[in-house]
Amino acid sequence: MKIAELKERLQKATLEEFIQIKQELASDTRKGVHMLFRQTERRFALEEQQRIDFKERLAFEDEYRQQGYVRIAGVDEVGRGPLAGPVVAAAVILPDGFYHPGLTDSKQMSKVQRQAALKHLQEVAEIAIGIIEPAEIDEINIYQASKRAMQDAVHQLQPDALLVDAMTLDDDTPQLSLIKGDARSVSIAAASVVAKETRDAMMEQYAIEYPGYGFETHAGYGTPIHLQALDTLGVTPIHRKTFRPVKERL
Repeated sequence: MKIAELKERLQKATLEEFIQIKQELASDTRKGVHMLFRQTERRFALEEQQRIDFKERLAFEDEYRQQGYVRIAGVDEVGRGPLAGPVVAAAVILPDGFYHPGLTDSKQMSKVQRQAALKHLQEVAEIAIGIIEPAEIDEINIYQASKRAMQDAVHQLQPDALLVDAMTLDDDTPQLSLIKGDARSVSIAAASVVAKETRDAMMEQYAIEYPGYGFETHAGYGTPIHLQALDTLGVTPIHRKTFRPVKERL
């Protein structure tokens, strides 16, 4: 078998197929063959570690299921810190058997990884989004706005149990608040991806409506470029006027 042919077979092989191929070529002394075997073994080891990690991050969901809960929603929000734009929350109910290796805290994922995860979630999961605009953030404060966005998302799904990232909601639904929950729970990680990609898309649209601020790159956070734009272009309707760097420029 040619090296190129073997490489193609191994890239598509399951673990069982790999074992069979390795047995078939046990007497092959070519260095290229053994290098491909080592590469494939590392791939399977990585995939197994990903499965173990994923299962560990389903522990809170599994515990709820053992108590009889079925519709378990992960809840997270993004956008507390920016000077402009909304705070966006998402609630996500994953189907039984869901698996997406690499799904974790959205801040630890690349744009490409988040978009792939979002596409998968949109295909198989129940998703709801809550959005609180800047004017309401200024009225009730960012903490209350974050909570309200989360509760709005939850109410759309009507789950029977909640896993919430670092927040306790004013809701009678059984809930567990987890510090750094987006790294500890797959359901919360799913919500963090949905919320971030939703908000990023909104800020990209705002970048078209309000050119010169760089919303498409910093998503409203107080970067030097953003602060300079505030000084030269002024405050827009989507800025949070109670946030100090904005308030100082009114």
